[in-house]
Amino acid sequence: WCGAALLAAGPGRGALLFLLLLLLLLFILLVLLLLGCSRPLALRRGPGQVGYLPVPGLSRRRAARRARRPGVLPPPYPNGWYRLLDSALLPRGAVRSLALLGEQLAVFRAQDGQAYVVDAYCPHLGANLAAGGRIVGNCIECPFHGWQFRGEDGKCTHIPYTEKVPDFAKVRTWQSCEVNGMLLVWYHCEGVGPTWAVPEQREITTREWVFRGQTEHVVDVHIQEIPENAADTAHLAFLHGPATLGGSDLRYTRSKLWDFMKHIWKAEWQPEPEPNEHCSQLLLQHSATIFGKHVSMMDLKVSARQVGPGLVFLIFEHAFLGRGIILQTVTPLEPLLQNVVHKIYYQKNMPAIIPKLILRAECIQFERDITIWNNKQYLPKPLLVREDSSIQKHRRWYAQFYSEKSTRVPAQKEGLDW
Repeated sequence: WCGAALLAAGPGRGALLFLLLLLLLLFILLVLLLLGCSRPLALRRGPGQVGYLPVPGLSRRRAARRARRPGVLPPPYPNGWYRLLDSALLPRGAVRSLALLGEQLAVFRAQDGQAYVVDAYCPHLGANLAAGGRIVGNCIECPFHGWQFRGEDGKCTHIPYTEKVPDFAKVRTWQSCEVNGMLLVWYHCEGVGPTWAVPEQREITTREWVFRGQTEHVVDVHIQEIPENAADTAHLAFLHGPATLGGSDLRYTRSKLWDFMKHIWKAEWQPEPEPNEHCSQLLLQHSATIFGKHVSMMDLKVSARQVGPGLVFLIFEHAFLGRGIILQTVTPLEPLLQNVVHKIYYQKNMPAIIPKLILRAECIQFERDITIWNNKQYLPKPLLVREDSSIQKHRRWYAQFYSEKSTRVPAQKEGLDW
């Protein structure tokens, strides 16, 4: 009936006013629905669900992976801190099996509350410690023969059927930390220890800002392509300028139905100086127009701080809707497969609907990027114009997370099914 009414009203002002009223009614309905839900927003997009265009006879993900050529890629696993899981998902005595960074890991929490990360496979006969292993004190016990390995240094402390434990019996350990409600692991291709620490967000620790929701996506792209968007300020107007109401499917985001609203972005990216050379800053100013008129209530300031290769702190500031943060984590599962999580924390005195709507809007815009990433090729020597100078600047900054011994993926000629 909406389409019939628009056709009847014609292209004049009446149709635009009708559409605006309809959108307002839908927005009020959405607010009423969401106000009745006090739980944090939880949205998870699995592989193949978002960012692929349909091809007859093939799943969208398989079609994209078959059609795309990866090109000459940088090393797949930059050195830095990466999110493993939320701290709340690892209670005392629990163990989890995780595959990431080309490794299989066992993550467990000892009875004293300390979390540990070790190689998943027992050096004895290769059993997976996380597949049936149990926690004994601060050790993880192998489910195959009962060997027990200390989480702190990986040393075997007990073998049930022998009195003497060999000194060399141990499993590799990984340095980890728990910050901002997450357990993170340090990766370095040459085994070098952490060269910087993950910053603590004070408002999360003091509970001034409370958790209001989380989204999770799996993206078919090299990890470097995701933060590189921060320096590609030109894409903001073209890809993220069309109204969020237009959704994330790039075939329809420029529909004339939503042309009455535009997002306007002003952005500046810069690396930080020493001693924080592993960080960079993106300052964003967002505004919006409806029928060409500036709507001040949609003005928003965003400060996005990239910390290392896989962590971003996006702080939102609004004139009367307050402040909050989205924590973005990017963890490589495979050379061209990233797990991306966005967690939002917001002022506790603000209705939960506000951060939920912010996270929803951010999710739609992020999924537009995913369509680009899932189908693009990495170009080591892209054709750039003068206005793209920040992209090369970003690549030089990001190169610090690679080492001479960083594992490289050979160029593939037959798609991405490998």
